[in-house]
Amino acid sequence: MAVPGGKPPLRRKLSDVGSFKELSKRDAIASLAMEIRKLMATVQAGMETEFRDNFDGFSRLFSRWILSSGPALEWSSIKPLPGSAVKNYDELVKPIDDQLAQNILSKLVVVKLNGGLGTSMGCTGPKSLISVRNDLTFLDLNVQQIESLNVKYNVDVPLVLMNSFNTDEDSAKALRKYAGFRVNIHSFNQSRYPRINKETLMPMTTSCTGDADDSWYPPGHGDFYESFVLSGLLDQFIEQGKTYCFVSNIDNLGATVDLNILNLLVGNEQQESPEYVMEVTDKTRADVKGGTLCWYEDKLKLLEIAQVPKEHVDEFKSVNKFKIFNTNNLWINLEAISRNVKAKTLQMEIIVNHKTLDNGVNVIQLETAAGTAIKNFEGSIGVNVPRSRFLPVKKTSDLLIVMSNLYKMHNGTLKMSPDRAFPSVPLVKLGDNHFAKVREFLGRFASVPDMIELDHLTVSGDVTFGKGVALKGTVIIIANHGDRIDIPPGAILENKIVSGNLRIMDH
Repeated sequence: MAVPGGKPPLRRKLSDVGSFKELSKRDAIASLAMEIRKLMATVQAGMETEFRDNFDGFSRLFSRWILSSGPALEWSSIKPLPGSAVKNYDELVKPIDDQLAQNILSKLVVVKLNGGLGTSMGCTGPKSLISVRNDLTFLDLNVQQIESLNVKYNVDVPLVLMNSFNTDEDSAKALRKYAGFRVNIHSFNQSRYPRINKETLMPMTTSCTGDADDSWYPPGHGDFYESFVLSGLLDQFIEQGKTYCFVSNIDNLGATVDLNILNLLVGNEQQESPEYVMEVTDKTRADVKGGTLCWYEDKLKLLEIAQVPKEHVDEFKSVNKFKIFNTNNLWINLEAISRNVKAKTLQMEIIVNHKTLDNGVNVIQLETAAGTAIKNFEGSIGVNVPRSRFLPVKKTSDLLIVMSNLYKMHNGTLKMSPDRAFPSVPLVKLGDNHFAKVREFLGRFASVPDMIELDHLTVSGDVTFGKGVALKGTVIIIANHGDRIDIPPGAILENKIVSGNLRIMDH
């Protein structure tokens, strides 16, 4: 088309300036920067530094995600783990005496990831405040564990909670009751990032009021490293002579301080100290989606199912090729955390979490996982630990197991009962419609059944249990729609199927 009084316009070819998709990505980053400047102008007085740090971290994560292209991982480049990459727990050397144990414990900080809510189990507030054993909460048990350690070895191992903006206030209130305990408790908040509108790729929030509404989210436990540094606590602990931290989920009741692993982290003249130790354990068919360690580009790498090409997902889930999975029990050198965060060398893989809000808006949350940082630390190794160190409570079926006589409790630590003939726990499946919420779950048991000899339990439908029930072998109880099954007090069910009409058959 001719232009009056001038030359015809040049036709701009996308190949001259990059693809349309690439231009769109650059425009999204520029638009995000403009939106963040607008948001910063609305920040409440006194919150400027917090939000500036949050938005800096969010902008880096957003830019990495939006500019990413192609698969993050070449499946063919995954190599078998070298023999030295993962040690067996049985090979670890115990501290030779209590004096050495005291010396290495004096260098330790215990960090519990406390950002989760109990909504999946029908509870409000922090998950750590759910009662799990003898009316004691996850937080109670963790405080008992650390206090017992401090008293036994005459040390001062601090307990640090990484809260989210969802859990900080309620957790702070709960901490008041530990004022007289022999444990110093600290806390810091992980970042709050704005959710991204899936259609516009812009942050959902329009103001930085600090309210914990649907506009904000905590970006996963991979945020631990940077938030720990920004809180000032890491530098404070280093100044106190602390050298290592043990990081784990607060709902993993098996994640206790282990002197053998700590002794490995400290190292000796014959063995260089690793900067990072990840606890792994043998995979079962119940763990096929869990992240696993692999050897990739001459480094130890955590491989998550989200990174796996669709055509290789079955291979990833195989218990033959990938025999171990990550427990998220991590032991890390504090100086190495400081070095990596300040040099911005932690390039953790991004997890894209799609959600639909109550108002129907589709959003994206960009998250990271703490274990994916393993490749950024020197001398990283895995330790294949007993299954007893992985005892998470994610559902009421897990809660039933830890409440039962399968475990004995001492100083906040659960140990498998010596009356159990074998060390594995039974497989328990409780129907979501009647057992998923803690309050209803508790109302269906007059007392927790005897499960010492139980191998497998499936319960579905409207089922209640009387006092003193014993479950042995494989027990399946199915109440069909409209039926109700009441297991009478004192009943002993061994290898039985109980159907809707209370007909009991040998299994």
